[in-house]
Amino acid sequence: DKQRALIETWRKLWGYDFPFYFVQLANWRDPLDDPSGGNNRDWQFCRMAQLQCLRIPKTGMAVAIDVGDAGDIHPKNKFDVGERLALWALAKDYGRSDLVCSGPLFEKLVIENGVARVHFTSIGKGLIIGTKRGREPVIEDPGGTLKRFAIAGADRTWHWATAVIDGTTVTVSSPQVPTPVAVRYAFAMNPLGCNLYNRDGLPASPFRSDDW
Repeated sequence: DKQRALIETWRKLWGYDFPFYFVQLANWRDPLDDPSGGNNRDWQFCRMAQLQCLRIPKTGMAVAIDVGDAGDIHPKNKFDVGERLALWALAKDYGRSDLVCSGPLFEKLVIENGVARVHFTSIGKGLIIGTKRGREPVIEDPGGTLKRFAIAGADRTWHWATAVIDGTTVTVSSPQVPTPVAVRYAFAMNPLGCNLYNRDGLPASPFRSDDW
Protein backbone atom coordinates (compact mmCIF):
# COMPACT_ATOMS: atom_id res chain seq x y z
CA ASP A 1 0.00 0.00 0.00
CA LYS A 2 2.84 2.41 0.81
CA GLN A 3 4.69 1.72 -2.42
CA ARG A 4 1.47 2.05 -4.42
CA ALA A 5 0.82 5.43 -2.80
CA LEU A 6 4.38 6.55 -3.55
CA ILE A 7 4.24 5.50 -7.21
CA GLU A 8 0.77 6.86 -7.86
CA THR A 9 1.62 10.18 -6.21
CA TRP A 10 4.80 10.59 -8.27
CA ARG A 11 2.92 9.71 -11.45
CA LYS A 12 0.25 12.26 -10.62
CA LEU A 13 2.84 14.97 -9.94
CA TRP A 14 4.83 14.21 -13.09
CA GLY A 15 1.63 14.00 -15.12
CA TYR A 16 1.94 10.59 -16.72
CA ASP A 17 2.02 6.88 -15.82
CA PHE A 18 5.74 6.26 -16.15
CA PRO A 19 7.13 2.74 -15.56
CA PHE A 20 8.55 2.01 -12.13
CA TYR A 21 11.18 -0.71 -11.71
CA PHE A 22 12.70 -1.73 -8.38
CA VAL A 23 15.10 -4.25 -6.85
CA GLN A 24 14.01 -6.93 -4.41
CA LEU A 25 16.16 -7.11 -1.29
CA ALA A 26 19.33 -9.14 -1.80
CA ASN A 27 20.49 -11.95 0.48
CA TRP A 28 22.26 -10.73 3.61
CA ARG A 29 23.68 -11.97 6.94
CA ASP A 30 24.67 -15.50 7.92
CA PRO A 31 22.39 -18.23 6.58
CA LEU A 32 20.28 -20.29 8.99
CA ASP A 33 19.34 -23.95 8.68
CA ASP A 34 15.71 -23.25 9.54
CA PRO A 35 12.96 -24.25 7.09
CA SER A 36 10.54 -21.72 8.61
CA GLY A 37 12.83 -18.85 7.64
CA GLY A 38 14.16 -17.95 11.07
CA ASN A 39 13.15 -15.56 13.81
CA ASN A 40 13.92 -12.35 11.94
CA ARG A 41 10.67 -11.65 10.14
CA ASP A 42 11.40 -8.29 8.56
CA TRP A 43 13.65 -9.20 5.63
CA GLN A 44 11.73 -12.11 4.14
CA PHE A 45 8.34 -10.53 4.73
CA CYS A 46 9.53 -7.33 3.10
CA ARG A 47 10.49 -9.36 0.01
CA MET A 48 6.97 -10.77 -0.04
CA ALA A 49 5.58 -7.22 0.06
CA GLN A 50 7.88 -6.30 -2.82
CA LEU A 51 6.62 -9.29 -4.79
CA GLN A 52 3.04 -8.08 -4.26
CA CYS A 53 4.03 -4.69 -5.68
CA LEU A 54 4.05 -6.28 -9.14
CA ARG A 55 0.26 -5.96 -8.97
CA ILE A 56 0.73 -2.21 -9.42
CA PRO A 57 0.42 -1.36 -13.14
CA LYS A 58 3.60 -0.79 -15.15
CA THR A 59 6.01 -2.02 -12.49
CA GLY A 60 8.83 -4.56 -12.63
CA MET A 61 11.13 -6.21 -10.09
CA ALA A 62 14.75 -7.30 -10.43
CA VAL A 63 15.42 -10.29 -8.15
CA ALA A 64 18.79 -10.11 -6.36
CA ILE A 65 18.56 -13.14 -4.06
CA ASP A 66 21.67 -14.69 -5.62
CA VAL A 67 24.00 -11.68 -5.85
CA GLY A 68 24.06 -10.38 -2.27
CA ASP A 69 26.83 -10.34 0.31
CA ALA A 70 26.37 -11.96 3.72
CA GLY A 71 28.66 -9.38 5.30
CA ASP A 72 27.46 -6.24 3.54
CA ILE A 73 23.91 -4.90 3.35
CA HIS A 74 24.98 -3.06 0.17
CA PRO A 75 26.41 -5.83 -2.07
CA LYS A 76 29.16 -4.86 -4.49
CA ASN A 77 27.73 -6.69 -7.50
CA LYS A 78 25.73 -3.92 -9.16
CA PHE A 79 26.38 -5.34 -12.64
CA ASP A 80 23.79 -8.11 -12.46
CA VAL A 81 21.30 -5.87 -10.67
CA GLY A 82 21.62 -3.17 -13.34
CA GLU A 83 21.37 -5.69 -16.14
CA ARG A 84 18.23 -7.25 -14.68
CA LEU A 85 16.61 -3.83 -14.32
CA ALA A 86 17.60 -2.96 -17.88
CA LEU A 87 15.85 -6.09 -19.16
CA TRP A 88 12.56 -4.77 -17.81
CA ALA A 89 13.00 -1.45 -19.58
CA LEU A 90 14.15 -3.03 -22.84
CA ALA A 91 11.30 -5.53 -22.87
CA LYS A 92 8.50 -3.26 -21.69
CA ASP A 93 9.49 0.19 -22.96
CA TYR A 94 11.89 -0.24 -25.88
CA GLY A 95 10.11 -2.89 -27.91
CA ARG A 96 12.48 -5.81 -27.30
CA SER A 97 9.86 -8.56 -27.44
CA ASP A 98 12.63 -11.15 -27.78
CA LEU A 99 13.82 -10.61 -24.20
CA VAL A 100 12.69 -12.33 -21.00
CA CYS A 101 12.83 -9.76 -18.21
CA SER A 102 11.91 -11.79 -15.11
CA GLY A 103 12.79 -15.03 -13.46
CA PRO A 104 10.06 -17.47 -12.35
CA LEU A 105 7.32 -15.93 -10.21
CA PHE A 106 4.98 -17.93 -7.98
CA GLU A 107 1.52 -18.32 -9.50
CA LYS A 108 -0.36 -20.99 -7.54
CA LEU A 109 -0.05 -24.16 -5.46
CA VAL A 110 -1.94 -27.36 -6.25
CA ILE A 111 -2.00 -30.35 -3.88
CA GLU A 112 -1.95 -33.76 -5.59
CA ASN A 113 -1.96 -36.96 -3.48
CA GLY A 114 0.39 -35.68 -0.80
CA VAL A 115 2.57 -33.71 -3.21
CA ALA A 116 2.52 -29.94 -3.62
CA ARG A 117 2.87 -28.75 -7.21
CA VAL A 118 4.05 -25.17 -7.68
CA HIS A 119 3.07 -23.28 -10.83
CA PHE A 120 4.99 -20.25 -12.07
CA THR A 121 4.74 -17.38 -14.48
CA SER A 122 7.79 -15.91 -16.27
CA ILE A 123 9.20 -19.33 -17.06
CA GLY A 124 10.91 -18.10 -20.22
CA LYS A 125 12.66 -20.95 -22.02
CA GLY A 126 12.04 -23.32 -19.08
CA LEU A 127 13.02 -24.05 -15.48
CA ILE A 128 16.53 -25.13 -14.53
CA ILE A 129 18.74 -25.74 -11.52
CA GLY A 130 21.45 -23.11 -11.81
CA THR A 131 24.70 -21.97 -10.26
CA LYS A 132 25.75 -18.33 -10.05
CA ARG A 133 29.27 -17.23 -9.12
CA GLY A 134 30.04 -13.54 -8.92
CA ARG A 135 29.40 -11.70 -12.17
CA GLU A 136 29.67 -14.87 -14.24
CA PRO A 137 26.55 -15.99 -16.14
CA VAL A 138 24.29 -18.60 -14.57
CA ILE A 139 25.38 -22.15 -15.40
CA GLU A 140 22.87 -24.98 -15.53
CA ASP A 141 23.54 -27.81 -13.07
CA PRO A 142 21.68 -30.80 -14.57
CA GLY A 143 22.87 -33.11 -11.81
CA GLY A 144 22.02 -30.72 -8.99
CA THR A 145 19.22 -30.69 -6.45
CA LEU A 146 16.79 -27.87 -5.83
CA LYS A 147 17.43 -26.29 -2.45
CA ARG A 148 15.62 -24.06 0.03
CA PHE A 149 12.13 -25.42 -0.54
CA ALA A 150 10.16 -25.96 2.67
CA ILE A 151 6.76 -27.57 3.16
CA ALA A 152 4.17 -27.59 5.96
CA GLY A 153 0.85 -29.17 6.83
CA ALA A 154 -2.09 -27.80 8.75
CA ASP A 155 0.01 -27.78 11.94
CA ARG A 156 2.13 -25.01 10.39
CA THR A 157 5.36 -26.84 11.20
CA TRP A 158 7.91 -26.38 8.44
CA HIS A 159 10.23 -29.09 7.09
CA TRP A 160 12.86 -29.06 4.39
CA ALA A 161 11.39 -30.63 1.28
CA THR A 162 12.42 -32.60 -1.77
CA ALA A 163 11.75 -30.40 -4.80
CA VAL A 164 11.93 -31.58 -8.40
CA ILE A 165 11.42 -29.72 -11.67
CA ASP A 166 8.57 -31.33 -13.58
CA GLY A 167 8.07 -29.58 -16.90
CA THR A 168 6.96 -26.04 -16.18
CA THR A 169 6.23 -26.77 -12.51
CA VAL A 170 8.09 -27.88 -9.37
CA THR A 171 6.83 -30.75 -7.21
CA VAL A 172 7.52 -30.41 -3.48
CA SER A 173 7.14 -33.17 -0.89
CA SER A 174 8.36 -34.58 2.40
CA PRO A 175 7.64 -37.86 4.21
CA GLN A 176 7.23 -35.73 7.34
CA VAL A 177 4.30 -33.88 5.76
CA PRO A 178 1.88 -36.44 4.30
CA THR A 179 -0.85 -33.82 3.83
CA PRO A 180 0.82 -30.57 2.75
CA VAL A 181 -0.97 -27.24 2.63
CA ALA A 182 1.80 -24.70 2.07
CA VAL A 183 5.23 -24.23 0.46
CA ARG A 184 7.94 -21.65 0.89
CA TYR A 185 11.03 -21.05 -1.26
CA ALA A 186 14.13 -19.06 -0.28
CA PHE A 187 12.15 -17.61 2.60
CA ALA A 188 14.98 -16.32 4.78
CA MET A 189 17.28 -13.31 5.10
CA ASN A 190 20.03 -15.27 3.36
CA PRO A 191 18.68 -18.44 1.72
CA LEU A 192 22.13 -19.71 0.78
CA GLY A 193 22.02 -22.19 -2.08
CA CYS A 194 18.63 -21.28 -3.55
CA ASN A 195 19.04 -22.32 -7.14
CA LEU A 196 15.84 -22.21 -9.18
CA TYR A 197 16.25 -20.21 -12.42
CA ASN A 198 14.79 -20.04 -15.88
CA ARG A 199 16.95 -20.88 -18.89
CA ASP A 200 17.30 -17.18 -19.54
CA GLY A 201 19.57 -16.97 -16.48
CA LEU A 202 17.17 -15.15 -14.16
CA PRO A 203 16.53 -16.36 -10.58
CA ALA A 204 13.13 -17.28 -9.21
CA SER A 205 11.80 -14.84 -6.67
CA PRO A 206 11.48 -16.07 -3.08
CA PHE A 207 7.86 -16.81 -2.30
CA ARG A 208 5.43 -18.33 0.16
CA SER A 209 2.01 -19.79 -0.59
CA ASP A 210 0.75 -19.28 2.96
CA ASP A 211 -0.45 -16.13 4.72
CA TRP A 212 0.58 -17.21 8.22
